[in-house]
Amino acid sequence: MEEEFGDLLFALVNTSRFLKIDAEEALRRAVDKFERRFRAVEAAFRAQGRQLQESTLEEMDQVWNQVKEGEPGR
Repeated sequence: MEEEFGDLLFALVNTSRFLKIDAEEALRRAVDKFERRFRAVEAAFRAQGRQLQESTLEEMDQVWNQVKEGEPGR
């Protein structure tokens, strides 16, 4: 399974070359976006006087979608 996953990653990076996309930069930006959104989700729960660990996955998903929709350019 791990080898197949590695093959998939390799194929994605190879595809990025043909699309003239820097795969490392694309990944870096995706991680930055995830971190920004996750911090916003944590802040939203703190603003409600709650901790993230006390919420359900459905509640986290709902706040995640609100954060995502509230971003500029969406």
